[in-house]
Amino acid sequence: MKRSETEGMTLKQRLAQPRALLAPGVYDALTALLAEQAGFEALYLSGGAVAYTQLGRSDVGLTTASETANVLARITDRVRLPVIVDADTGYGNALNVQRTVRDFERAGAAMIQLEDQDFPKRCGHLAGKSLVSSAQMQGKLRAALDARHSRDTLILARTDAVAVEGVEAAFERAEAYLACGVDALFIEALRSREQMQQACERFGSRVPLLANMIEGGQTPVSSASELGELGFRIVIFPGGTARWAAAGLQRYFATLAADGTTAALRSQMLDFDQLNGLIGTPELLALGKRYEA
Repeated sequence: MKRSETEGMTLKQRLAQPRALLAPGVYDALTALLAEQAGFEALYLSGGAVAYTQLGRSDVGLTTASETANVLARITDRVRLPVIVDADTGYGNALNVQRTVRDFERAGAAMIQLEDQDFPKRCGHLAGKSLVSSAQMQGKLRAALDARHSRDTLILARTDAVAVEGVEAAFERAEAYLACGVDALFIEALRSREQMQQACERFGSRVPLLANMIEGGQTPVSSASELGELGFRIVIFPGGTARWAAAGLQRYFATLAADGTTAALRSQMLDFDQLNGLIGTPELLALGKRYEA
């Protein structure tokens, strides 16, 4: 199914389709625009990507709800694709979760992800995580569901229990979170294809299940089609965009510092007119002329 065939669908309607939804990670309006132009059907904004690009820091709970909401709002102002946004722990207790959900919904989120880590949280593929109780997380999820204005704003429950309590405990938590009425599940950092298959066998027929692909992370990296065959309905590559951009910028700055010019990189760059064409400068200037006196 092409994006043109699913255009105009809500994320909820798209997830009812049998094919896995592939959502690349983005971190600002430009990366979101490029992803939309590449033909993707949805986007993913991770807390890690916000920390990397807005703060130049690690994903260890340093970002705030308002910082993520601001990035999200700039993305949804520029592109029409549904955005799945990482709300970390909800930035506090159940009341904080409700404020976060309302803020992210106003900023245009199609799906809001909440996790059961204790604060300060950290990237799901880093060691040393700690969890809130399952009961406390269930309260936060119920608060999130009550806070949303539209049922088309989906709530995604993530558990990080695999690394802390083991895979069976993670499945038990996922069961409890599903019973709260969430719209999708995310069991973070599954360690093997066998664990991924077990998760799909247990939950895949009942709720959209998300697979998180981190280059160099704990979970084996597979293609969206392979993961769809296993039973996952959402596949994200959340941090690859930032890692790819960082590697490219390292080369760019090293070359510019050594040569004093970008001449050696010219074939790898867009020129001035090409970039303006990509971001729609001619169309924007033409629109402005409509309002001139």
